[in-house]
Amino acid sequence: MLKRTEESKLTSWYFEIDRRLLAYVLVMFVISILYVISAGSVAAERIGQSWNFFLVKAIPFYILGLGTLLAASALNKKWVLRISWLNVAVGLALLLVTVVAPHVINGSRRFVSLGFANVMPADIMKPGFIMITAWFLSKMRATYGDDIFFNKSAWQFKWLSWWPYLAVFAAMLLIIFTHPDLGTSVLYLVVLGAMLFIAGLPYVTLPIIAVAGLGLVGVAFLTMSHVHNRIVAFFTGTGDTYQVTQSIQSIQNGGLLGQGDGAFVKQSLPDAHTDFIFAAIAEDAGAIVACGLIIFLMLVIRRLVVDATNARDKFVFYAAGGTAALFGAQVCINLMSTLNLFAPKGMTLPFISYGGSSLLSYCLLFGMLLAVIREDKWK
Repeated sequence: MLKRTEESKLTSWYFEIDRRLLAYVLVMFVISILYVISAGSVAAERIGQSWNFFLVKAIPFYILGLGTLLAASALNKKWVLRISWLNVAVGLALLLVTVVAPHVINGSRRFVSLGFANVMPADIMKPGFIMITAWFLSKMRATYGDDIFFNKSAWQFKWLSWWPYLAVFAAMLLIIFTHPDLGTSVLYLVVLGAMLFIAGLPYVTLPIIAVAGLGLVGVAFLTMSHVHNRIVAFFTGTGDTYQVTQSIQSIQNGGLLGQGDGAFVKQSLPDAHTDFIFAAIAEDAGAIVACGLIIFLMLVIRRLVVDATNARDKFVFYAAGGTAALFGAQVCINLMSTLNLFAPKGMTLPFISYGGSSLLSYCLLFGMLLAVIREDKWK
């Protein structure tokens, strides 16, 4: 018998890719499609559209997202970094557009209209932010050694030092905060804090990160009426609690096994196909399936952590750790808002909620992460 001496690129990709992580993402795609049909149909009928209104709008994003995921997973590290720099550059440029010519939706200036779609710059630049931060931390470590936080040379005014990075990050965070978008601002701060701790930031500095986060919340509470009202409503139970009340009732109506076609509370649940899609899933399929979904999301986070700890390249270590922090933090914020454990915040459930910008950014992020994990493991 003749032995195979050369593998095709597709064969190499299949055997080298983290197939478990890829399978997790594909499962989330399937869940998303099912519940954009289910929850999206009632949301569409509520605004006088046909039942498949949101599904038809989502299909191009599913196709483009899946293509982006698979194409990005076949890249090498050099191309991942090139695309990441482009992603950050475009994101920062669009952020500046929100300052001078924003597309306002529900009082928020966080969107930019491209004619065929409205995009949220803070969403689309998440992949580049993770990858460039990982590259920056690995370069800093290679240049200044393990102690990159207290090394005086790392704080000198030169291109590879803390000052350029922190200046750009602070400007980006300020623009996002003033949209106003407190949730995304806190999310970016949490992810950066997690990546800094992964890179060796001493735990004694944790109070500084916590104070910075609480400071953002405090300023938002004092200056943004919607944040003030939501926090007051959360702690006192007064004011506008309609969203979370409907969310809890939807979950309760689902019981253990779900209502299926008998699910009716979600028909009056705002954003049942986006921010509160978990409540719609719980009413349709029941608490057992909903708890299974939470366990499944924890398995995704666990897989990301395993990939980080198995990495040989510090860049891959930081990238996988940052992705785990971003995915985990966003899942927690979404679920805590849905379960009334946290003041409501308009934030999608990654991969599952309806939303083009969020889906495409996560597909690009996970695709690039799969690529660098593959290269780190096999090349």
